[in-house]
Amino acid sequence: MSDLPVPSVAVVVLVAALWGAAAGALLPRAVYRFAVPAGEAWRAQCPEGHPLRGWLGRARCGQCAPRGEGAGGAGDTGRKADVTRGDGERAAGTSYGTGPVAPAAVTALVCAALAAATGTRPELAVWLLLAPVGVLLAVVDFRVQRLPDPLTLPFAAAALALLGVVALVPEHAGTWTTALLGALALGAGYFALFLINPAGMGFGDVKLALGAGAVLGWYGWPTVMLGTFAGFLFGALYGGTLVVARRAGRGTAIPFGPFLIAGAFAGLLIGAYTA
Repeated sequence: MSDLPVPSVAVVVLVAALWGAAAGALLPRAVYRFAVPAGEAWRAQCPEGHPLRGWLGRARCGQCAPRGEGAGGAGDTGRKADVTRGDGERAAGTSYGTGPVAPAAVTALVCAALAAATGTRPELAVWLLLAPVGVLLAVVDFRVQRLPDPLTLPFAAAALALLGVVALVPEHAGTWTTALLGALALGAGYFALFLINPAGMGFGDVKLALGAGAVLGWYGWPTVMLGTFAGFLFGALYGGTLVVARRAGRGTAIPFGPFLIAGAFAGLLIGAYTA
């Protein structure tokens, strides 16, 4: 991290946290639309059947009857507002899916930590742009064990493109060539694991590994190895905890995307701080 006065570091962290909170508050609608099982189309309607417009924003439908109000007036009060779906989402009312508080808080913490580790180096802008997408991917995969192609592949492409621009800016601390090689190496490694054990490693993880390898590779091969190891460690600890708690067996499939992202985040923090 660059040698900055403490007040300057505090300002950078505060701005990053505010950005993360604002960006995270826009994720609930995207989470709702993307969190569908593999093979199904992305959600285009609210639980009540009204068409959804856009991908970002609160999970709120302006066409649904407010809580406690039915579509048929006073005589229909509460009839639809109390109906729930099997997955716990309310089938009527103005809100559905996830509220904005949790994703805003998590994204704010992630962005603040990245800012504290990176300082004012130009690559911080890339980390702050990619962080909300990483949070979105982790939440969707944790819910339905699916990593959407419209997110994973653009994530990798954006990481390499943005880092390529940053490589032209003075005072950056990484290397774009290593970022590209890191993306290819980690993607190839995960692809090999996918071929060996398709039941344990999804192809969505392979695509996500391209982006993770790019951001880790920016700070060099030790960061790539550290982030990769951390991801597998986090996944093993989670799976082991489920087995000990008797909530899963040895053959139970768990979403690996959140742990791949968490490992990349841990590696990136250490790589940025020590660069």
